[in-house]
Amino acid sequence: MKNTIADIAKKAGVAKSTVSRFLNGGSVSHATRQKIELVIQETGYIPNSFAQSLKAKKTSMIGTIVPRLDSFSASQTVAGMDEELRKHGYQLLIINASQDLSREIEALYDLARQKISGIILFATQVTETHLAAIKEISIPVILLGQQHKEVHSMIYNDHAAGYDMGRYVLSKGHRHIAYIGVTEKDVAVGVQRKEGFLKALSEYDGVEAIFYESGFKMSDGVAEALAIFEQNRTMPTAVVCATDNIALGVMKAAHMRGIHIPNELSVTGFGGYDVTEVIHPGLTTVKYGYSQAGHLAAQHIIKLVNDEPVDFLTVMNCDMIHRESVDNLN
Repeated sequence: MKNTIADIAKKAGVAKSTVSRFLNGGSVSHATRQKIELVIQETGYIPNSFAQSLKAKKTSMIGTIVPRLDSFSASQTVAGMDEELRKHGYQLLIINASQDLSREIEALYDLARQKISGIILFATQVTETHLAAIKEISIPVILLGQQHKEVHSMIYNDHAAGYDMGRYVLSKGHRHIAYIGVTEKDVAVGVQRKEGFLKALSEYDGVEAIFYESGFKMSDGVAEALAIFEQNRTMPTAVVCATDNIALGVMKAAHMRGIHIPNELSVTGFGGYDVTEVIHPGLTTVKYGYSQAGHLAAQHIIKLVNDEPVDFLTVMNCDMIHRESVDNLN
């Protein structure tokens, strides 16, 4: 049978209000504290942290707003956040914005009304409306994936990732390249990765690169790749894709058209999703430490909630993963 605050109070020989005050971080004598802690340890009592949070000035709840739930990067990051927050006695409340910017704004206000202590926003864009909402709710907020000078931000070094990928593909002798990016409204994925790639291209002569834009889903990558294959122009030797999902779509489209990877077409991605390691050929990609980022974001939001200093910008590095999807033309 589950113990209640009344049971703990009776066994400790103190008033129920004293136990409640102890659980909510209030002032109790050292001797009383020891008695309550001993009973809690003996009974294995687990307090209802949500009920406590409703009474406390600072809740034990941290909110996170994700653009979509069916994303490998989001799920891995959220798992890391949840694990870290639980270690420190916090609980995570997740809101799915379904890739709707207006829903992100609503979610910021919704979480504020629920007395959330801090918010981690998986940002795809940072608009003036976002900034106004963040300022108005007066709750610590961390942007994850995008940056803004007025808000604590955590980003990956997407420019360096794009540059490293470009250098790698070019070093393998590829000079006819298709780059499938995403909307430039997403500064990290749509702009920084592309600009890093362009920097690498500028260091080589005789390179022909054609740029395309796709959605984020695998099906979008399939559709874009099929359109590229059907165009009346020289077939690229390599397709560099802004995300692993797009790259997987290109690989599927190539299979549909009987194009062999990597002998006839090399393909690369960004993300480092687990599936890219088990497919054949394995996908050359840039691996992002999503779980580690989740842990770090949780650590940072806890510090902000407790008025501890945190750098306004945290830049996380990525790792190139060389697999079999890129042919050496040298």
